[in-house]
Amino acid sequence: MCGVSRGAAQPPGVFEELAMASIPTTAHLQAFEAVARRRSFALAASELHLTASAVSHQVAKLEAQLGVRLFERSAHGVRLSRPGQAYLERVGGALAAIVSATEDLRHSMSNSLYVHCAPSIASLWLMPRLRDFARACPHIALNLSAAHSHSDFALGQADIDIRYGIAQWPDLEVEPLFEERVLPLASPAFVAEHGLARVQQLLHVPLIQSNVSIVQWSDWFLAFTPLRAPERFAVRFDRAQMSLDAATQGLGVALESAMNAGGHIADGRLVAPFGMEQALRVKAHFAVYPTRNAHRPAVAAFLAWLHGEAARTEQQPRRHGID
Repeated sequence: MCGVSRGAAQPPGVFEELAMASIPTTAHLQAFEAVARRRSFALAASELHLTASAVSHQVAKLEAQLGVRLFERSAHGVRLSRPGQAYLERVGGALAAIVSATEDLRHSMSNSLYVHCAPSIASLWLMPRLRDFARACPHIALNLSAAHSHSDFALGQADIDIRYGIAQWPDLEVEPLFEERVLPLASPAFVAEHGLARVQQLLHVPLIQSNVSIVQWSDWFLAFTPLRAPERFAVRFDRAQMSLDAATQGLGVALESAMNAGGHIADGRLVAPFGMEQALRVKAHFAVYPTRNAHRPAVAAFLAWLHGEAARTEQQPRRHGID
């Protein structure tokens, strides 16, 4: 029937050939690519939100399926074998093409925008302003995630990443958002209880350490006092939100961004015992995204709104008479 004799052998179609080739699963390929790029099973696992053993298991399955060793493992870490390097050069481009095609299709079907953000700025600064963005751009469906780990644009995890740290992200567009003032902050009750008026007194009261801050107590002491910062702290946190909450509860003096603490300062929960001028000024928050995303209307709209809010944030202290 249809011009083909009943017993004639038919050449395999494209999909039949793919099935015969036994293509590795996407999960196995993503694990391989992440380990190859990060040179670490632990870092790849963190990026993929898996355990290191799960990533190692996926790579081992891929190696068994291919019949070659993709990595050379040693006490110093992992590195690609020669076959692994050759495979990455072919597979890496294919994965990037899949991500790009998926993103283009997703954005053509909806006005969704995926934003990844450092946790503290997400809760303390961005969330209180999102209602204004929703009003300004009601046609954009915003999806927000927050974590200390950066979004991997190669995997299509986000359209924009609001990152905290030192701007060292090659091959990405990096836009600073605002200048922050990092300074000692404490509750009014704590200041009154300890009669806190001179910086020398910091050596005799509990200090709160924010482990993730790029400005540490040693930096502040060096800039504003002849004293050496203490090496032990009352409590330590890995979130600015937790450091600020601890300070409001009277656990000690926090060294935090006045931008993050804007709400705490405005309603009187925290004060700057030595004045707002005793602050180190830094640019530590950045809007980061791949160049390919710049042409997307939703990305452009969010960036324009974001910079507008950042500019208003820098002006607020002067308007409220804090400086």
